[in-house]
Amino acid sequence: MTQLINHELVAGLQFRHIGYEEKPVKGRDGQPVAGLTQVWISLNNEKQLNSYTTEAVKEVILAFRRASADRYCVAVVFTAVGNKAFCTGGNTAEYASYYSNRPLEYAQYMRLFNDMVTSILICDKPVICRVNGMRIGGGQEIGMACDFSVSGDHARFGQAGPVHGSAPDGGSTDFLHLYVGYSKAAESLVLCEPMSAHKALRLGLVNDIVPTHKLPDGTFIANPLVTTDRELDAYGRPALGESKTGAALAEAKALAATCTVDLSQLDALVDTYVTKLMYTFPDCTRKTLESLRKKKLEHWYANSETNRSWLALNMNTEAAAGFPAFHYGDRNEREIDFVLLRQRLAEGARFDAALVQEVLPPSARRGMDADRAAQDGHAVA
Repeated sequence: MTQLINHELVAGLQFRHIGYEEKPVKGRDGQPVAGLTQVWISLNNEKQLNSYTTEAVKEVILAFRRASADRYCVAVVFTAVGNKAFCTGGNTAEYASYYSNRPLEYAQYMRLFNDMVTSILICDKPVICRVNGMRIGGGQEIGMACDFSVSGDHARFGQAGPVHGSAPDGGSTDFLHLYVGYSKAAESLVLCEPMSAHKALRLGLVNDIVPTHKLPDGTFIANPLVTTDRELDAYGRPALGESKTGAALAEAKALAATCTVDLSQLDALVDTYVTKLMYTFPDCTRKTLESLRKKKLEHWYANSETNRSWLALNMNTEAAAGFPAFHYGDRNEREIDFVLLRQRLAEGARFDAALVQEVLPPSARRGMDADRAAQDGHAVA
């Protein structure tokens, strides 16, 4: 038998910050097929909602390169551990405590991030995003770089940039309008209001969703927190997937509290997609996706490097306020005083450390001061 050459960048690497698992592929009869696999690449930072650290980003790049070169791999499934989040973006602990006010360091980090997105977009295998929970910020960006997205209906999708001191320039400004159109893209990118999985399906952001709320008797029900019938709102627009309010929301929360979150139907849906992909010509499938991905890559290659430079410089201004506010602030106090910031900038204030302190919420100010004092080796009263 011919000794085949290994085309991995780093052969035999043991992943420590993410999961890499080869799982069987099922045939049309539901039975595992000998020799062929689906590769699951899983973010593994559940305590921080599967935000990606610098080390995790490096491993995702190498994981996609390994899966891309794997002759036995039918498809790649990009997902995360747990049932609360696929990914909420970059790790705010790193952003707030290390990258803030270090633009040259952040530029190097963004080089890695850009390579991660590119590694998804040029993978030789079809890539399925298994959305096991929130897909927010950078998580939305790496999710949209995938070819297919299937989701539990408990997931929420959206951006965080302009509310937390950044711009969604890691792919969302390149990709989102291709899925949902310009107007809805602008609404999501700027206002940062999350949407339900049902709404994401209605707008074309995901391919399919399945219920994940399971009652004590084992029955699955649609996400009770959102409208799931096809009623219209007061303006005649579809209300499917909109968040419930008032008494209906309170009743829905009570019902949701009796449920467990079960992802078994999501896993079955992933298997269904991988099975369908197996029954296609591999080279024709690769070429079809390469041609389709050109629409994303056209925007990505045109913008990603200049976006990287701007995002790095922004670490000296608005990100230096937004990320610490989110990371150090109390649960209900994670945004800066936007009105005060706009007033002070209109007066000609310098965007310096004093201005950041002025606009931070009190809890974030205390937390940031304590953390930086600890980093400097000083005790804080």
